[in-house]
Amino acid sequence: MRIEDPFHEGELQVQERAGEVEEGRRNGRVLADSIMPGALKFISQQPMVVLGSVDDERNLWASVLFGPPGFVTAPNERTVEFDLSDASINEHDPFWNNIQHNPRIASLFLELATRRRLRINGKISRLSADRLLLDVEVCYPNCPKYIQRRHIQLENVKRSENAPSAMDGETLHREQTALIRASDTFFVASAHAERGVDVSHRGGPPGFVEVVDECTLRIPDYAGNGMFNTLGNLAVNPRAGLVFLDFERNRTLQLTGSTEILWDREDTAGRTGGAQRVWDFRVNRWRESETHAGLRWEFLDYSPHNPTPS
Repeated sequence: MRIEDPFHEGELQVQERAGEVEEGRRNGRVLADSIMPGALKFISQQPMVVLGSVDDERNLWASVLFGPPGFVTAPNERTVEFDLSDASINEHDPFWNNIQHNPRIASLFLELATRRRLRINGKISRLSADRLLLDVEVCYPNCPKYIQRRHIQLENVKRSENAPSAMDGETLHREQTALIRASDTFFVASAHAERGVDVSHRGGPPGFVEVVDECTLRIPDYAGNGMFNTLGNLAVNPRAGLVFLDFERNRTLQLTGSTEILWDREDTAGRTGGAQRVWDFRVNRWRESETHAGLRWEFLDYSPHNPTPS
């Protein structure tokens, strides 16, 4: 069923500031409190789901979970089930501890090869050691803008007896800043006190994320669907979580920190695609860890919507 009041005060504030109230209202009609029937099969076809969660100190974390198609299913329009026995589990990911303290999470099902994506937010519970149940609160599809097409192949998925290695820190190392500067894709988790957690895709040409210093990233906010779910959350709750995928080395870099939205930026280099707004992300903590050894990525092409800096 369509959600009659889809936006909170932060989203409305940003829509007004950006002059996109009508576009936001129009696109907000797709928000529903259940999964549309045509998307049920789409969920079961995905080998990857992006997750957003909150830790016991209210920090935001973005995570990526991998498994063979069918490890996540939607048996009906109100429920999503995770079969962890078939998933590639990163025991170091804060997500597993976070859901013990706060059951409200966000999920993003993204088929990179076709640029199709579906967001589902709600409350998660554990049915058993290997099964999770997500009760759907909000579901909606997103536009395909700024997604770089990649084909994912996952081989020999099984639970490893040895947990993958992980590192933690507070300031970024040279190898991590190099990864960020070369990245064309990352994911961001944000949250609203009453509406819960959201997780979204961000993409652009390599180098679209600027490393200002060892603790600060500057991210352009390209024109999108006018709903401003992420920026709306950041306007009232500056905390956020980012995750970058190292497609070459099969590692993830998770960052948690705080943000600041910078409006009306002079953009002679064309880095914002004409939006003239960016947001700074200040790293408080990071965690870098290995993903599944059998994960293989094939790059296909860049999004035709990516801005071309002058």
